[in-house]
Amino acid sequence: MALDDLVDPPPTGDPRLRPRPITRHGMTAIPLTTGQAELRAFKSLLPAGPVGVTPEPRSHQGYHWLYVLSGRLRVVLGPRDFTLAEGEAVEFDTRVPHWFGNAEPQAAEFLSVLSTSGERIQLKVRPEDFPQLAGPRGR
Repeated sequence: MALDDLVDPPPTGDPRLRPRPITRHGMTAIPLTTGQAELRAFKSLLPAGPVGVTPEPRSHQGYHWLYVLSGRLRVVLGPRDFTLAEGEAVEFDTRVPHWFGNAEPQAAEFLSVLSTSGERIQLKVRPEDFPQLAGPRGR
């Protein structure tokens, strides 16, 4: 028997995730996490469509983080009504009534991370922990 046969790890199955898109109220969300993890991530798409829709804010337990990949996203958060552009993010407690939708007739694509326990998303690494990545301006 060859040594490789004794010490090689067992073969694994197909490692690719095959998420099933979820479509609700015209928005499609592709799960990026599996199971019922504490943090759940989605890539979401709001297709091109009408603007000026009357928001119907809702609230629930948790914490939500949104990051716009493309397009513009209208966000209603309590009494505030604002627009996020590509590259902008917002983080909020979902007990505050909230709603989001198209800010313009073009499609909007965004990342969404939800914490079901209501805890804020914490960064474990800070940019100052890596001064070598700061470049000439950061030194």
